[in-house]
Amino acid sequence: MHNRPIALVTGTSSGFGMHASVALVKAGFHVISTMRDTSKRAELDKLASMHLASEHLEVLSLDVTNPAEISRTIASILNRHQTIDLLLNNAGLACGGYVEEIASEEWRQQFEVNVFGLIEVTRAVLPTMREQKSGRIINLSSISGRFGFPGLAPYSASKHAVEGFSESLRLEMLPFGIHVVLIEPGSYRTSIWEKGIAQAHIRSDSPYQKQMNQMMKMVGKIVRDAPVPDEVIAAIVHAATTPKPRLRYPVGRGVRLTMMAKQCLPWKWIESVVLRKMKP
Repeated sequence: MHNRPIALVTGTSSGFGMHASVALVKAGFHVISTMRDTSKRAELDKLASMHLASEHLEVLSLDVTNPAEISRTIASILNRHQTIDLLLNNAGLACGGYVEEIASEEWRQQFEVNVFGLIEVTRAVLPTMREQKSGRIINLSSISGRFGFPGLAPYSASKHAVEGFSESLRLEMLPFGIHVVLIEPGSYRTSIWEKGIAQAHIRSDSPYQKQMNQMMKMVGKIVRDAPVPDEVIAAIVHAATTPKPRLRYPVGRGVRLTMMAKQCLPWKWIESVVLRKMKP
């Protein structure tokens, strides 16, 4: 039996979740790394085998949109380890397109994963953390949780919801010694772009075709030029290990500047800059 703190991470088949799982093992945690489809674990296994001994990394199946599976998985973890000290809510997807043209089911799926899934997993770990009067919940948000970009309304709305949820939850849980933290990355090279936004459908007769084509160009540039997510992983590890983490950790090029501009500049100025960028 190991005496490491127990970390539960969701959405670990790629991107931030995969890299954070390995980094948290290195930082001294026993990590339970979960993904919806464990047949996609090969990349995580490869990364782990390069960097660490595998006995401190478990891989489990977890679909965050399935409440019964969440209950079973959390019960099984507690049965084996008696505790969960850290929850990293990373599972997420990104849906791109213009509001009028995004189907209702895509809106719902966006919220089922990014918002309701995150809330269900969080609620499942709260009783244990509250009883032990310690714990940490790190929610992966985004610059899109602070600024609504055109063509990203579903993703942005879901991340704004995560921001509000996390603020309230932090104030509820601090008296119990539990810290809730938001990580707010800008653009990084992860598969969320290829899986979601880069696959947004543009109808040939769409009145938004020019704007969407321009957005796709910008996404393509991000996929090509965005840095690897090392800074985000470092922020996650810091938030997981520092005695008193802040509520928010904005990370990445231009993120603080964008947030400051939104706070300090007249909205009309911001509109003109964004609309100029979106011009074909």
